[in-house]
Amino acid sequence: MCGIAGFSGRGDPAVLRAMTTAIRHRGPDAEGLYRSPEGDVHLGHRRLSIIDLECGAQPMSTPDGALTIVFNGEIYNHAELREQLAARGHGFRTDHSDTEVLLFAYREWGDRMLERLNGMWSFVIHDRVNARLFGARDRFGKKPLAYFATTETFAFASELSALLAHPDCPQEVSRDAEKKYFAYGYIPSPATILKGVHKLPPGHAMSLDLRTRSLRVHRYWELVLEPFERTPADPIREWGGELRRLLEEACRRRLMSDVPLGVFLSGGIDSSAIAALAGRNTSQLRTFSMGFTEPSFDELPFARATARALGVRNDAEVLDLDTAREFLPNLIADLDEPLADSSLLPTWLLSRFARRHVTVALGGDGGDELFAGYDPFRALGMAQAYRTAIPGGLHPAVHWLANRLPVSHRNLSTDFKIKRTLLGLGYPPALWHPVWLSPLDPVRLSRYFGEPVDPEWLYSEAIEAWDASPRGDPVARSLQFYSRLYMSEGVLTKVDRASMMHGLEVRNPFLDIEVVNFARRIPSSWKLRRGVTKFLLKEALRGVVPDEVIDRAKKGFGTPVGAWLRSGALAPEGSGSVNPPFVRDAISEHRRGRRDDRLFLWAEWVLENWKKTHLHP
Repeated sequence: MCGIAGFSGRGDPAVLRAMTTAIRHRGPDAEGLYRSPEGDVHLGHRRLSIIDLECGAQPMSTPDGALTIVFNGEIYNHAELREQLAARGHGFRTDHSDTEVLLFAYREWGDRMLERLNGMWSFVIHDRVNARLFGARDRFGKKPLAYFATTETFAFASELSALLAHPDCPQEVSRDAEKKYFAYGYIPSPATILKGVHKLPPGHAMSLDLRTRSLRVHRYWELVLEPFERTPADPIREWGGELRRLLEEACRRRLMSDVPLGVFLSGGIDSSAIAALAGRNTSQLRTFSMGFTEPSFDELPFARATARALGVRNDAEVLDLDTAREFLPNLIADLDEPLADSSLLPTWLLSRFARRHVTVALGGDGGDELFAGYDPFRALGMAQAYRTAIPGGLHPAVHWLANRLPVSHRNLSTDFKIKRTLLGLGYPPALWHPVWLSPLDPVRLSRYFGEPVDPEWLYSEAIEAWDASPRGDPVARSLQFYSRLYMSEGVLTKVDRASMMHGLEVRNPFLDIEVVNFARRIPSSWKLRRGVTKFLLKEALRGVVPDEVIDRAKKGFGTPVGAWLRSGALAPEGSGSVNPPFVRDAISEHRRGRRDDRLFLWAEWVLENWKKTHLHP
């Protein structure tokens, strides 16, 4: 696991070193710099040593110097690919480096090498023979890759902070990206917060012709839900058994490491399943949990009970959330792009704690998105019934009445859920989920920016995801939204940044391509069944994790930002905002308890502090 950076065009070794220094946290163990013999390509690498500690240094070249790579990630099937490539005559110099496997895979299969990979990755290969740079990002975007291209320079890096170290990098904030940020809470690729700087989207590859300077970006993979045509007589036994087998094999693959390894354990079903299945393949498993003194935000009792039931070691840290809040300035200073998910803080704290003991941790991300685990899935039936029973003209009155409910700042409080649900129901079904999760809905966002904003443009990515599944199946359409957008652009970005700030690698067995290819074939009616979320997954895991874990309500990894904002412990200034009066009014309404504006005010606070830290006046 590492950080990568590089460029072709204007710049020199000092610029490259400045870029790699900016992402030193991603690879604190070593630095490598490469300049092509022609002098037209510079590649840089910061290494977090995990696989082949002695021989895996980067940038890595083939013996003839024709190919050179910088790579961030892990290829879990690299041993199998190595055997195939060796049988085709490729001579390996390293013992078990997955980086070298990528070099020879490119030489053997070209761009189609990506179809064979099982893992997480972002990499760039300099192909001297064909005068090109070839880069790619894994299917769900677990590992980041951003770039910019001007008439004189093409540059790429794991994070925007490294690109900003290049003198040609654009530094103007994109107003369109700000609108997307307040619409989603994150900025969907290919946009970034900076105008003219792009993220390579998940499941995409890019190719730069070094002779003509032409850049091509293309999609090589996308998640497509294709339910099995036949339902077996006993789906729980047949589908559930296969799912359990694939998930255990995914956990076994991710135990590949030459350094200490552990598991994040929240006490929920996903992390508990990973701990249980990983524990079957190692006797030295350690789990790590984060607890808080505030009861409505604390899951530690569940995590400890699960660890005892599974017979695994659990290490935990308990923090007062007001104390934890003191870490926020450092966290935002290290964040390369604004991200309005307040669970970034506990994820950062958990990563910091785990890194004191291990270098790699397994996590449960992906279970909710693949198997319909979030509360909004259960709201779909009610939402459809509501739209049938309540005429559109009455909806504003119902929403107004709901907003009169007393405001609670407890974690996932009932009034918060009711108000957010009704807010979304004022829009077409394709917009329900993004509006339910948004810091600002399209009406208020238009007021904030002082100009009309077209909802179809604002949520174009969500509409595309919704339309990618068959009509008449709102659960499948919702799964596309959560997998393609919420997870890839939000959750995985959060986990990558929070963990890599501490030089910790996080691996996600649920996102193993074999697990994904099976999960996408399971009909949505077996994921959300009779109001039970993750139905098939839960039934498949009975006997693997305790029933009390399977049957308890989902809690989530939250922080009390609503209470902090109401008390004044956190407060956006609004001075750098596009609409200071709007911000001041939102602060006033929130502090008086007349409106719960935690999502907007938190997003505003993060954006303001990010600008202060990262943008030069």
